[in-house]
Amino acid sequence: MAKIEIKDALFPDCPIRNILSRIGDKWSLLVLYTLSGSSVMRFNVLQKNIPDISQKMLTVTLRALEEDGLVKRVIYAEVPPRVEYSLTDRAKSLLPCIDSLIAWAGENMAAILSDRMRSKVG
Repeated sequence: MAKIEIKDALFPDCPIRNILSRIGDKWSLLVLYTLSGSSVMRFNVLQKNIPDISQKMLTVTLRALEEDGLVKRVIYAEVPPRVEYSLTDRAKSLLPCIDSLIAWAGENMAAILSDRMRSKVG
């Protein structure tokens, strides 16, 4: 899978384009929100909590979040190897924004879906 471009070619210093290109994908916010429910989480537990994400996509998403300093990965030298994921302080500072977005979505989803249906009919 191709790595997500960090900088927008036309607007390389735009924080909205830069950050949202990474956390605004299909899985990143869901992974961050899922990790927020626990101090640490192993890969398989994380995948079970997001049942529709593939192993490959979870791996890609976790790597991108780790590159951005939002997720910490700790590997334990055991047999079999144990890997645990947790949120960094940077990610924890993002959680109130995610919580607000979730609340907004819950409050507005019915109206948005109704508008979508009306647009398809009209």
